[in-house]
Amino acid sequence: MEDKTQNDNSLEFNSRVDLTKLQEAVAKVKSELGKVIIGQKDMIELLIISILANGHSLIEGVPGVAKTVTAKLLAKTMNVDFSRIQFTPDLMPSDILGTSIFNVKTSEFEFKKGPIFSNIILIDEINRAPAKTQAALFEAMAERQITIDGQEYDMQPPFLVFATQNPVEQEGTYRLPEAQLDRFLFKINVDYPSLEEEVQILENKHEHKNKNIEGLIKSVLSAKQIAEYQDVIKEIIVEDNLLKYIASIVTSTRTNANLYLGASPRASIAIMDASKALAAISGRDFITPDDIKKVAGPILSHRIILTPEREMEGFTAQKVVQQLIETIEIPR
Repeated sequence: MEDKTQNDNSLEFNSRVDLTKLQEAVAKVKSELGKVIIGQKDMIELLIISILANGHSLIEGVPGVAKTVTAKLLAKTMNVDFSRIQFTPDLMPSDILGTSIFNVKTSEFEFKKGPIFSNIILIDEINRAPAKTQAALFEAMAERQITIDGQEYDMQPPFLVFATQNPVEQEGTYRLPEAQLDRFLFKINVDYPSLEEEVQILENKHEHKNKNIEGLIKSVLSAKQIAEYQDVIKEIIVEDNLLKYIASIVTSTRTNANLYLGASPRASIAIMDASKALAAISGRDFITPDDIKKVAGPILSHRIILTPEREMEGFTAQKVVQQLIETIEIPR
């Protein structure tokens, strides 16, 4: 009997990385958002993963599916600076980055920082601004700094961009260039809620009446904690065979007959980092093939371009990614 107990104890899983505080923090964030947001669990989980993996997210969906509200309330669960920028066709780069203003007292130019100098940036309808304004985001998103008049200004961590766009409306919009899309860790597609969820949304709205829903959300994470959890994610273990699995998925996009453009090594790194964050949220200090498969779709779908023939046939990037994942042998 004693030997059996000893054997049972030896089979217990001991995590090599302490994930308790991280899991508790994620549970608190989800609990706060659950006070207002009904459903949209996949979007919320992917946004939390993007925070832990220190990556930006592009949220795509028709109007009214809580894209902006979810991103805004998620930012509110963190005790950090928040900026919301509404993109419009007449928006100029200086409206985002800031501009130099002449100070009469000192007879010198002073740089007045724009709304990009914050921790969480919510860009609403990102595809409404022209190419010049889109380009203003490149350096900030990729290098977390901007250069104005030859002077570099660093962004204070955490620095994360959540951007929304409407896939249906084409008038007055500008297609995002591939170089900018590649800066986003995830492209999150938001679907309509189910019938049960929509009923619950109505009940929730009726119950709250004229209450300010933002007032229901409390801050449960500090900038310091976010930095600590981002460091914890880096300690998650990845076996060599899983690194090869990630590389196989990404390299297969470059030789696929359905694709005109495949994914770059940046996509491989993104899959690895996001898989680590998903594993940590799940309470594991190692990633599994299922983690990789779950994050591969939102990471690859905006980084590949279908051939014109496949587009005309009604193929989608998501469908091609799913087919690729099914053809790659899963490591054992």
